Amino acid sequence: MHQVKVNRAELLAKVRTNRYAHRDLFLKAQEGYRKLVIEELDRMLADAKTGRPIQRSINLAEPVDHRADYDRILAMLEMSVDDIIMLDAQEFNQYVLDNWEWSRLASYTNKSYAVGTPVPRAAKRWDDEED
Repeated sequence: MHQVKVNRAELLAKVRTNRYAHRDLFLKAQEGYRKLVIEELDRMLADAKTGRPIQRSINLAEPVDHRADYDRILAMLEMSVDDIIMLDAQEFNQYVLDNWEWSRLASYTNKSYAVGTPVPRAAKRWDDEED
């Protein structure tokens, strides 16, 4: 099967549900991300105050928000005059199954921050070494 006809109202509801789930996860991820950034900045400030070498950048991937993708589809569906919408396999995969090209990376990044999984450090910190 390469195409399917779906009820516009049901599709609208499904895309809205997927959008809100994506947004909720993104907001939780932002909280976790901000916490880690603040921790890194506090460490950098402490290093600067004590004369240690100063790390001058923070290498953390930002949480990913793809609301615009959902909003575009929602606007199209809301403006459609058709009660039945034809979806191809890729559209069905994205709109109904919520499996977009960016889904894997966005989910991995956002879930890691949302559940508080520590982000691995790229290099050993100077003050972690034993004397």
